[in-house]
Amino acid sequence: MNGLKGLVATAVIAVLGFSNVQAQEKVNIKDSQVKWEGEKLTGSHDGTIDMKEGFFLMDGKELVGGEFVVDMTTINVTDLEGDNKAKLEGHLNSDDFFGVDKYKTSKFVINTVAKKGNTYGVSGTLTIKGKSNPIAFDLDMKDGKATTTVKIDRTKYDIKYGSGSFFDNLGDKTIYDEFTLMVNLNY
Repeated sequence: MNGLKGLVATAVIAVLGFSNVQAQEKVNIKDSQVKWEGEKLTGSHDGTIDMKEGFFLMDGKELVGGEFVVDMTTINVTDLEGDNKAKLEGHLNSDDFFGVDKYKTSKFVINTVAKKGNTYGVSGTLTIKGKSNPIAFDLDMKDGKATTTVKIDRTKYDIKYGSGSFFDNLGDKTIYDEFTLMVNLNY
């Protein structure tokens, strides 16, 4: 009789455990876009970078988590052409910036969410160049689309090239520590 009670208790726990069914909503990589902008004292540059893979973890229609991987080898400069474009892309790919030969991907994992309307306050862990740091931002989600604009302090990821926070006498060669990502994901 004790074996039957144990089996029933296990079955009840299993049923209760599945009452919060979570599903992965994969990001449609081809229909999603990540734009970037970096500023320096004398102007700015912008471009795109491709998602490699990603998903939102949903409990019904509510966001509860997620994980996203960016292909760092796809850094594209869109405000320049020809030799200047190739030169800047090469520099961004170098160890001065993202070191893509060694660090081919960057990753963001959602740790917590708080909903307010169609907007979620999202916090998680961002990993760039093998360095992980917490980051928080608002994410708008509606009708299979998720959008956000987030500023990232590159120096937290050991990207210090041209930073006035670390080097003196840079003058008009100073590159600001923060860069901006404008993210539009379809899922």
